[in-house]
Amino acid sequence: MESLFRYVAAPSSCGYLPDQRWSLEYEYVASLTPGEYLQRLLDGWRRFGYMLFRPACATCRACQSLRVAVGHFRPDRSQKRARRANQTAVELRIGQPSITKAKLALYDRYHEYQAGHKGWPQHPAKDAASYADSFVRHPFAVEEWCYTLDGRLIGVGYVDVLADAPPHGAAAMGGLSAIYFFYDPHECQRSLGTYNVLCVIDEAKRRGLPYAYLGYYVEGSPSMSYKTRFVPNQLRGSDGVWRDFRR
Repeated sequence: MESLFRYVAAPSSCGYLPDQRWSLEYEYVASLTPGEYLQRLLDGWRRFGYMLFRPACATCRACQSLRVAVGHFRPDRSQKRARRANQTAVELRIGQPSITKAKLALYDRYHEYQAGHKGWPQHPAKDAASYADSFVRHPFAVEEWCYTLDGRLIGVGYVDVLADAPPHGAAAMGGLSAIYFFYDPHECQRSLGTYNVLCVIDEAKRRGLPYAYLGYYVEGSPSMSYKTRFVPNQLRGSDGVWRDFRR
C-alpha cells in the first residue's frame, strides 16, 4: 500500500444522528491490494474509490462495522417476499464499473427521493468526474452489479471481492463488501435494497466466502436499521473484536 496523505476532518453535524457531531479520519492511497484493504476493513475502515475513511468522533462510538455470516444466513418472511418479487423479473449483470447517463440519472433520482423522504442532505447533480472518483476508479478490481427490469436500469451496486488466505489454523475473514447501492424510487415496492443484500449474501456463499460486509450500523439511525435484519450477524467493537450481535 502507498499512502499519499491522511487527515482527520473537523467535527460537524452528524449525518446519522442529528443530536451528535461526527468527525471522520481519511486516508488517500495511491495503491492498495484487496488483501491490504481486507485488513483495513477488519480494523473498521471503509472506502470510496481511493479514499479510505473511518469514524474518529471524540465522544460517540455508535458507528460499528457489521457483517453477516453467510453460511448460516436464513431469510425472514419479508426477505423471502423481496426475493420472490425480484428473482424472476429482475436481471442482475455483474461487470466492470463504468459511467453512463442512465447511471448518473438514476443516482440523482435516488438521492432526491432520499432527501425528500428520509431527510438526507440535498446535493447537486452528480457529474461524471465525481461519479468516477467514487465508483469507477479503484485501487483494485471492483464489481459493478446492475439490476434491470424489462431492459430498464433500476439499481446499481458496487462490491469489493476480498478473499483471504489465512495462516494454518486461523479463521478466514474474507467476503464480499457492499460499497454502495442505489435504485429507482419508482420501484420502492420491490424492496431492491433488501434484494441487493440478499444477492450479495447468496453470491458470497456461492463463492465460498464466509462473510458479507454491509458497512456501518448506527444504533438510533432509521436508515441503518435494515442491516440488523440479516442474521446471524456480528458487530466490530471499539476494541477491534467482532462479536455476535443478532442471531
